[in-house]
Amino acid sequence: MRKSLHRLTARLDHWSLNPVAVTGISGTRALLGFVGLMYYVGQYQERDYLFGPRGVLPHEEFTAQLSGFSLYTLSASPGYFQLVYHLGIVAALAVTLGIGGRAGLVLHWVLLWSVYQRQPGLLDGGDNLAYVVIPFLLLTRCYDRFALPTGLASRVARHVPGQLRALSVPFHNLGVLMVAVQICLVYVVSGLYKVMGSEWQDGTALFYVMRVAEFELPGWSNLVYENDLLVVLGTYGTIAFLVYFPMGVLVPALRPWAAVTSIGFHVSIAFFMGLTGFALTMIACDLVFLSGALDRAIAWSRGRLAGVRSARAGAGTPQGGTAGSGPAGTDPPGRAPVPERPAAPEAELV
Repeated sequence: MRKSLHRLTARLDHWSLNPVAVTGISGTRALLGFVGLMYYVGQYQERDYLFGPRGVLPHEEFTAQLSGFSLYTLSASPGYFQLVYHLGIVAALAVTLGIGGRAGLVLHWVLLWSVYQRQPGLLDGGDNLAYVVIPFLLLTRCYDRFALPTGLASRVARHVPGQLRALSVPFHNLGVLMVAVQICLVYVVSGLYKVMGSEWQDGTALFYVMRVAEFELPGWSNLVYENDLLVVLGTYGTIAFLVYFPMGVLVPALRPWAAVTSIGFHVSIAFFMGLTGFALTMIACDLVFLSGALDRAIAWSRGRLAGVRSARAGAGTPQGGTAGSGPAGTDPPGRAPVPERPAAPEAELV
């Protein structure tokens, strides 16, 4: 009993002192920011028609039917609309580049919520997950990687009491856990909901889904829904993947494979059905399960880059001695020996 209690406390200490999946959650933040930026830029040419106060949904009608909150309800001025819309672009770009910290993340969430509420007909489902996940990121250290260094965070941290700084690690781990649980819930609920449908039970659901005019990709979708084997495998394979995904991520050895399978699954959704925003949002959340693999890939890339630089530096040195040396590699008289070039540092995990 005492040993079990000791192991439990040791695990709790380790969990509270060592941040997990820092690289993965930083990738989640960057990709979610890019999804928002892509939404703004993709509708930029038609922004007045789609979101403006005098567009397809006039400001008065929008305000009357809105049940939630949106910054676009505060004024019917075209100038105010342009200000809020362009501020949303700046906020999304800042989150993507890792600028602004948690304050920028909150601003991005409020502006993204507002623009999504302004025109719900353009949404593809990824917005629901973004609404939930972005607040979770506020608990995490999602700006530790893939962020432009500004030095502001370190200056602010120096003024924070040590007791509060000590809470950053358990809060970070809690936020990562909440993102992981949320994405697992999305998969399981979606899979169980599909199981109740008769088309999913008899293996024909993929045939009907890929024939919907909104989601059909001309020249490609028919290659799938005209093949009975692909339809059956795709239908049952989708259900099996969605329902059993959480079991895959619970096993450390299977976790990267489950995440890669999920990424491939959503890349196919983006390609065949055109639901790019939804697919990228799901992929962004999957990155928390690939943090270790991302660390190893970055370390390998840095090692390769260091090796290439060393090889180029060595190629510029003549054989038989250092540049400017005399015969047989000896230094000419009156000149100090040239120190040897230091070895390239080993690549560190990001």
